[in-house]
Amino acid sequence: MTVGDATQPDPAAQLTLPFPKPGRLVEHAYWELTIAAAGTPEQLQALGDIRRLPKPWEPATCTHPDLRLDLWAWLDDVVTWINHEHIWDTTNFIPTCWPNHPPLIHDLAVLADQRRRAGNAKTSDALEDWHRYALPAFLDRMRTQLKSHCEDGHQTWPSTSRHARHTSDPHRRHRHQSFKRDIEAMTPAGQRDPAQPRGAKLHLVDGVLIEETTGEVID
Repeated sequence: MTVGDATQPDPAAQLTLPFPKPGRLVEHAYWELTIAAAGTPEQLQALGDIRRLPKPWEPATCTHPDLRLDLWAWLDDVVTWINHEHIWDTTNFIPTCWPNHPPLIHDLAVLADQRRRAGNAKTSDALEDWHRYALPAFLDRMRTQLKSHCEDGHQTWPSTSRHARHTSDPHRRHRHQSFKRDIEAMTPAGQRDPAQPRGAKLHLVDGVLIEETTGEVID
């Protein structure tokens, strides 16, 4: 870049850097959500089931691989931007291993969405709220969750063994039996479904109740 050439800005010379723009697919997802909120009946019909629209602030709803990758790229840019523009002390630095921390992913997706909306607002009120509340609250939660585990590189999830125990069959069966006893206790004997005997053993599988002996799905 030649001296005085304003066509190629030098990021290192800028006092502040702009908030990263989402990629094309993430922007399209936001556009569809805008239509869903304030579109014409014809536009809403064209969208289909608006409950299935991907929401960038909830990454699990972005199921298309290309959209998902676009979202990850944007969030990574946002993390780099936050670390450069808003973090001075190392205790608040968002670690490079953030994709390996589900709590950070959930929080960052919401934080990025709120910053985007605040930047698009017609006044500075939303941006002040983001500076005053959203960002500090996120950093507080991050410090509480990570402590010093990843200061020298990503560390294995400390709760790995407890999660494995929680999801193991014996503990899952124990919880499901507790659910079953609770339902039986609040259902009067005269109102119980005769096709579902009191002693039936129910299991909850992917949100569906299944009788253990017969394999019958209980509606």
